[in-house]
Amino acid sequence: MNLRLTTATLALAATLQAAAADHLMEVQATKPGAAVQPTMYGLFFEDINYAADGGLYAELVKNRSFEFAQPYMGWRVFGKVELKADGPFERCPHYVVLSDPGHRERRTGLENEGYFGIGIEQGKEYRFTVWARAPKGASEIRVQLINESTMEEHQEFVQQKLKVESAEWKKYELVLKSNRTEPKARLRIFLSSRNPVCLEHVSLFPRDTYKNRENGLRRDLAQALADIHPGVFRFPGGCIVEGTTLDTRYQWKNTVGPVENRPTNRNRWEDTFDYRYFADYYQSYGLGFFEFFQLCEDIGAEPLPVLSVGLACQFQNGEAAHAKMDELQPFIDDCLDLIEFANGDPATSEWAKVRADMGHPAPFNMKYIGVGNEQWDDPYFTRLKPFVEAIRAKYPKIKIIGTSGPDSEGPMFEKGWQAMKAQKADLVDEHYYRPETWFLGTPQGKDKERWPNCGALRYDSYDRKGPKVFAGEYACHGRGKKWNHFETSLYEAAFMTGIERNADIVHMATYAPLFAHVEGWQWRPDMIWFDNTRMFKSVSYYVQQMYAQNKGTHVLQLTMDKKPVAGQEGQDGLFASAVWDGDTREVVVKVVNTSSESQQLTLALKGIKNATAATTLTLSYGEMDAENTLDQPEKIVPKAGTATVAAGKKAATLTDRLPAKTFRLYRIKNN
Repeated sequence: MNLRLTTATLALAATLQAAAADHLMEVQATKPGAAVQPTMYGLFFEDINYAADGGLYAELVKNRSFEFAQPYMGWRVFGKVELKADGPFERCPHYVVLSDPGHRERRTGLENEGYFGIGIEQGKEYRFTVWARAPKGASEIRVQLINESTMEEHQEFVQQKLKVESAEWKKYELVLKSNRTEPKARLRIFLSSRNPVCLEHVSLFPRDTYKNRENGLRRDLAQALADIHPGVFRFPGGCIVEGTTLDTRYQWKNTVGPVENRPTNRNRWEDTFDYRYFADYYQSYGLGFFEFFQLCEDIGAEPLPVLSVGLACQFQNGEAAHAKMDELQPFIDDCLDLIEFANGDPATSEWAKVRADMGHPAPFNMKYIGVGNEQWDDPYFTRLKPFVEAIRAKYPKIKIIGTSGPDSEGPMFEKGWQAMKAQKADLVDEHYYRPETWFLGTPQGKDKERWPNCGALRYDSYDRKGPKVFAGEYACHGRGKKWNHFETSLYEAAFMTGIERNADIVHMATYAPLFAHVEGWQWRPDMIWFDNTRMFKSVSYYVQQMYAQNKGTHVLQLTMDKKPVAGQEGQDGLFASAVWDGDTREVVVKVVNTSSESQQLTLALKGIKNATAATTLTLSYGEMDAENTLDQPEKIVPKAGTATVAAGKKAATLTDRLPAKTFRLYRIKNN
């Protein structure tokens, strides 16, 4: 045997094998395509998992106006306490009267448990407010923050006295500063005088809210939203728009005006799941439409409100529960009046004046409205038509978003799209919560028949002449592993390359749900988790942030062997997309390796000759089931780095070895 020949043959084979393993991706770097809409990557807020009261809304007192169906829910009363219903606020008439129990050794008062406790942090100040009156002469209460489980001599760790001197209803305020952190504190109020006192709208807020507003939002949670740089913010939810019944649907007109006069509403998610049941899940409406619009303005997101089309939840109700066709006008008026509330002139518009009186004379410049949530078939299509006609006639510039129902494909989904095209909706809201194989485009067995159009190639074949797509609710739900682990987030990143590549048809995309209290969740996975004093961002949060902060301005064509890089045969589990950022003059390439092996890749940046360096951002972790937690909030986070780019006569090239199960983006400056 010729040893030299054998060695040369082996070397040649190794060279060919290495070349075959190199994945060449060609990027048309100087030929910008479709515009990436500013609304592309955004946020969807639903009041599920205690996302509003007990979450983003910073109020710490539960049932502050005694308006729950059981008026003392959330409260423990002792001594002589009487509930009355002729208070100063028409839509929140209940209040309590604390009276002398008639014995010096007895006490009268009440105690609030908050939402899974009241989170108090050391060194921070808390604003206690109450509407009160003293009907029989000056009275006094003691306001305490307590820890009932303490082994110390005193349960209270903060205490102040408040004098109530007027027989008329007035708002009183105290500022309580804590000397310790207590995630499970309670608010206790004692009557400390002989004369009775009437109390209504008992409230406790941290002074340090987002933007320092009195009726404000929890700072850390709101800041997490701002840090994504979202393009759109959909609110007030999905199923709560429909309501368990029409009476319990979310009604935006009840959520504006003075916060003390906003009626309580029973939350759609209170009793949906008996295995995750929360009998005290109500909506105070303290976080209302004004606050939602204000938040959108604060974080730079386009507001996208969704209103009822006159259908209660179709899963739970028959036709009798829905508004009849001749009963739709109040629902249509809600849409028209909302546009006035958001955009109208206070000098000529009743609802715009409400906005101005709340402190925002300038319009919110609302451009979109959704009518109906996740609804389907003729009951929805026939009701939607008069809404579209009325909005088009009065506000032709407002873009209307309809829905294709709860399915990602199938006969009812197709029927929904046909109806939305016929009614000329501007966008169609698609929802899909699906397992790993759906997001990877690799369904097996019967799933292959059920899901013929999934994965990153989903939108490549969509009709470009009809409505645009709003991917309004989506998340990868692992089969048998339905939590926020790394693997499913990685597959969401892979799927999103297809959203980005098809930015000409997909104009908005929002992961769902957004928030979850670790003790009060009903649905998972979710993007941001929290308890009373802490929070953490899931891996899915960072995937969304990486896309939103690097969405660019125009799509660039990226191919491997003249095909989109979407996990197709021969692509070894790779997914990729590219955009041009006209603001920074950079090419941004996103590549996801979903395989269990590292992959060699070369990016050929056609049209760019002189680039020499790139910055990178990498999301990777060795354990697929791993997740961030309250105790390890930054266990899995993106890591910044750099890469070398080789200049060339026709194309600069970037070579990299992409680790297994990794999402990495590259930013290359066009010098």
